[in-house]
Amino acid sequence: MKKNADVIIIGAGVIGCATAYYLAKKGRSVIVLEQGKVIGYGGSGRNGGGVRQSGRDKRELALAMYGVKHLWPHLSEELGTDVEYYQQGNLRLGKTDDHINILKGLTATAVGQGLDVTMVSGADVREICPHLSDEVIGASWCPSDGHANPLKTTLAFHNAARQRGVQFYTEQSVLKLVMVGDKVRKVVTQSGEFEADRIVVAAGLASRPIIQTVGIDVPISAVALDTLITDAQPPMFYQMLGTAMADFYGHQTTHGSFIFGGGSSLDASLVNKASDHTPIEATAATCRGIFGYLPALKHAKVVRSWVGIIDYSKDKVPVISKVDDLPGLILGCGFTGHGFGISPSAGTVLAELANDETPSIDISELGYERFAELAV
Repeated sequence: MKKNADVIIIGAGVIGCATAYYLAKKGRSVIVLEQGKVIGYGGSGRNGGGVRQSGRDKRELALAMYGVKHLWPHLSEELGTDVEYYQQGNLRLGKTDDHINILKGLTATAVGQGLDVTMVSGADVREICPHLSDEVIGASWCPSDGHANPLKTTLAFHNAARQRGVQFYTEQSVLKLVMVGDKVRKVVTQSGEFEADRIVVAAGLASRPIIQTVGIDVPISAVALDTLITDAQPPMFYQMLGTAMADFYGHQTTHGSFIFGGGSSLDASLVNKASDHTPIEATAATCRGIFGYLPALKHAKVVRSWVGIIDYSKDKVPVISKVDDLPGLILGCGFTGHGFGISPSAGTVLAELANDETPSIDISELGYERFAELAV
């Protein structure tokens, strides 16, 4: 087992795998440490696959827009794997005047940041997606949004990184980070010590206790959400759908099945563990929400459901930055369920930070310093 590299990445989710790939492209030696037995078992393989710019906090919008413009369109070709990326737009739906007001506010924010997103009427919505209910009275429409397969994308980054020499070690629970002189240089697991010039912590919810071992903190907590997938249906539409009140979000896959994420957090007993069986009450609630917008799916069968855990940041946007008081340490955590769609951009920026380059995307409002007073 190799114990030294230019960069160690903690976490082999889609963010960690993307960072490893982009670092390897720069010629850096990389070790990735993953606490699970397999790659992509956590949130990276359990989400709804949205690649959206609309509806985002303006602080992370630059990452989403850069990825859609420069990275996602060519990602399958670059990684040598079809990640099932569709760029056929995103409708965020509303049924009431209150819903429309919410969507108007989100649209105004996005337009102010240069995103092409508009409000459309109920009639226009059904022109775009004829299968929607007549109860939908309007929506926000972003034609450049889309979706992709999250597990395939994670594994594509993983495989491409391995082909470039990145070493991945699973079942590596990080016990602590260790300073050498004035730098964070060592990662201690049950297998021993690993050492590098730069350490990137991209371990989702586990990031918090890891960085606490060197006296800093990021306020992230666990939230459990449900996802379901249906049996295959005839081709209907390939837009990404969401709602003003986040009742659900989802899309039709290449296979023909529909994958939907629920909009409400689950019972606290499910937090801190992933599950392959969602409580039936949660699945039923998500289905009721879907039928209100997509009556055409009332006879579709739910073939599988699962629970995913997200690392929910206190201010709902991630930390992507160096830590000035701890040279050598770089954070990529707290993605709050928004991480998959921006994963190529986040990986690009984290690789640049680890390579001492100026980030090519504006992350000035995603710095750790906004939480610096939480030192432990």
